[in-house]
Amino acid sequence: MLASLHVKNLALIDEEEIVFSKGLNILSGETGAGKSIILGALHLSLGDKASKDFLRDADSEAFVEAVFLVDDEATKEALRALDVEPYDDEVIMSRRITDTRSVGKINGEQVPAAKMKEVGALLLDIYGQKEHQSLLNTKRHMELLDEYAKDEIGDLKNQVSACYKQYKALTAELEDAKKSDISKEREIVLLEHEINEIESANLKPGEDEELEDEYKRLSNFSRTMEYFSRAHEAMAGDGGVSDAISSAISDIRYIESIDDRASEFLSMLNDADSIISDFNRELSSYMADASFDAGRFNEVELRLNEINRLKDKYGATIEIILEELAARQEKKAKYESFDEYLSELKAKVDKATKELENLCGKLSDIRKKKAKELSEKMKEAMSDLNFLNSEFDVELKRLDYFTADGFDEGEFVICTNPGEPLRPLKDIASGGEMSRIMLAIKTVLASKGGIDTLIFDEIDAGISGRTAQAVSEKLSTVADSHQVICITHLPQIAAMADTHFLIEKSVANGHTISGIKKLYDDETAYELARMLGGSAITEAVLTNAKEMLELAKK
Repeated sequence: MLASLHVKNLALIDEEEIVFSKGLNILSGETGAGKSIILGALHLSLGDKASKDFLRDADSEAFVEAVFLVDDEATKEALRALDVEPYDDEVIMSRRITDTRSVGKINGEQVPAAKMKEVGALLLDIYGQKEHQSLLNTKRHMELLDEYAKDEIGDLKNQVSACYKQYKALTAELEDAKKSDISKEREIVLLEHEINEIESANLKPGEDEELEDEYKRLSNFSRTMEYFSRAHEAMAGDGGVSDAISSAISDIRYIESIDDRASEFLSMLNDADSIISDFNRELSSYMADASFDAGRFNEVELRLNEINRLKDKYGATIEIILEELAARQEKKAKYESFDEYLSELKAKVDKATKELENLCGKLSDIRKKKAKELSEKMKEAMSDLNFLNSEFDVELKRLDYFTADGFDEGEFVICTNPGEPLRPLKDIASGGEMSRIMLAIKTVLASKGGIDTLIFDEIDAGISGRTAQAVSEKLSTVADSHQVICITHLPQIAAMADTHFLIEKSVANGHTISGIKKLYDDETAYELARMLGGSAITEAVLTNAKEMLELAKK
């Protein structure tokens, strides 16, 4: 359940914390008081897109934090599958928002918004105006049926999805193969040309790097010899380093018997003289043997040009070119045994089709059984919501193609007036009816377990009187087994609250702020009286409100 929600510096809210309870939690207040801000804050804590426009004070950060208590083992396992471990049965989801960025965290660990949404989907279900409008889309009907049947079809749907993916890959390959069959002779000729072109080059991995080094040496031969010659002259020529070291050796040897350190310096100079002599000898030998081979230079240049041409055509390195060669050889072999390949591919497609047909059939059988169950439970739930003598059914029909969800197409059909035929939901339900139908669906789904916290925003849209009373009783029934949080304008619904919060605006230091407070006893009656009588709260209205609370308790 949602234990608490902390909001700071968000829209009209300076800083507030709401501590929710089990059962039915009601949030009420004047239009524009800030009820939608609370819901928006909750959405932010669950990973929805953040905007700097949410900031009350642009110079300070906004902060929202939702604390959930999780005692259901199935939910804990699902959270662990997302690498979220509840600590002391708590999951804390928070969001910090500045004018440049937002940071989301789960139990103190920074996570991306997408993960926050995944975790949030396990912890609560938010139902608002947008969701009941989604019933106009028949695709949503199949999703709701599958949600009702999830205990029996969960793993089967995964199997169907995996099989469909394989089926699509094979059918796409078969279509490509059929197109290739028309032009395979031309393809074989082209492949033979490309294979011969690469094979005749006799490429060796690393060859291009060695040739490039050799080409660099040959193309700079004259300059290299010039600098080697200058270095040799500096070391071995008249007045060069060798002469200077020889002179220094003579000088130090002269004073060797006078100063003890002279022997040490003389040894160092002899070592240097030996190194210089070796250098002069090696350099002189290298220069004597070196020569520019114009023929070899031309060979290297031509070979590099050939390799670079193949690189431009087939790949950036010799290794990639050789991989392309292997791919073309494999493709050519496939074309040369194309009839056999096509026959094998058709057999694979036939096998995948049969397997998918079998899995989709099993999935469809379960859906048909569950559709009947859902229809019966929906009739009961709708009757509780003042749909008297109504009919509800799920019409399933087979598509003439497969999808990742099977081959079924489904649609909710209803009849709200006796004697009339069942018709598509989208064709006959009004806005208020659609809202109650979604509440009925949520009630039925809630009976299947799963998500512990249900949030309803404007469930009272388009209803009043006896229907409003029926909705309030249904919400109270759901709240027996789930935590329900409901934003409402109707006193009939608010009267059923186990916990009632009032959201109201005030002015402080010249600025409008929204505040939230928990109501007790007379405060609750007074708020119901406001909802009943508007600005004029008379004794009669207040008495009516108290009677409504007493009736709700009964």
